[in-house]
Amino acid sequence: MNISQLRKLCLGAKVFPNEIITWIEENNLWNIWVPQSYGGLELTLTEGLKKLKHLAKIDGSLGWTLTLCSGANYFVGNLQPEAAENIFKNKPSQISFGGSGGIFGTAEKFGNIYRINGTWRYATGAPYLSHMTLSAKILENGRQVKNSDGTDMMKSFVIPREKVELIKDWSTMGMQATATHSFKVCDVEVEEKYSFVYDKFYTSQDVFKIPFRVFADFTLWVNYLGMFAHFIEEGYESLTEKRQKMLLQIDSETENLLFKLASHVEYQIEKAESITEEDQAEIHRLASASVKKMTAAITSVYPYLGVKASRTDQQLNQIFRDYFTATQHHIFR
Repeated sequence: MNISQLRKLCLGAKVFPNEIITWIEENNLWNIWVPQSYGGLELTLTEGLKKLKHLAKIDGSLGWTLTLCSGANYFVGNLQPEAAENIFKNKPSQISFGGSGGIFGTAEKFGNIYRINGTWRYATGAPYLSHMTLSAKILENGRQVKNSDGTDMMKSFVIPREKVELIKDWSTMGMQATATHSFKVCDVEVEEKYSFVYDKFYTSQDVFKIPFRVFADFTLWVNYLGMFAHFIEEGYESLTEKRQKMLLQIDSETENLLFKLASHVEYQIEKAESITEEDQAEIHRLASASVKKMTAAITSVYPYLGVKASRTDQQLNQIFRDYFTATQHHIFR
């Protein structure tokens, strides 16, 4: 399908039609970061970010869903090899992870088994997932297990989608087709090998050496850029030359900055240089400032776009609603 066909299918969709899901699977887009040994595309950071920008420019919900779900599939690097192989050995293009990083439940340990209970919010792409990811506090004999430093122990888990109950509570002005519902887990038993922690990896690809905070900043930031580029495309002809130039300048500056920083991170990884806490904080500061600039630019020109921008059956209006729903993500809020 071409861009026009994809946009037509996504316009006004509260859930992606089957044609979109089939297209995603045919292009193996859940597995942007997954190693080729598990059937993935194994893209580098820069390659993956370019792909995500293109997807977000097609449609905000499409880009956001694929970003968050391929970002969850990224956890394949944290899974023990036996577990990863078990999950991805059959039809890897249909494997899609998603869930919540919030610690909203418990996992009680019984030997090599954990019994999981809780309710988690904001699972992007919930109806399209094959597996749910979640984080939980670890209990044993009914008591909270502690780490060596005295803090509460927690772990993350991957469980099959059919073992959870979806709570269809996603009701927002935009990003509707992301279907970011809550989900409930009741007494689901999971083997130890399907648990993971964010800072332990079993794969050697460079992308898995990037601090997750930095990975998350880049992958969300590039979505705002993709939606911003789509906004310019749809609204360009309705604006004065001065406003056109302003938007194009911000678009160019943002893209140059984002990919310059991403290339530098790749260089640091290649040279085995440490990406320090200061480095991570500076990337986040620059990304946040960039998103604020794009947000201010959209709000400054929106009143000049005419009735078309207010009609819910128009691309321009959907982009606006998607973008400002996406800005409520806690990383860039």
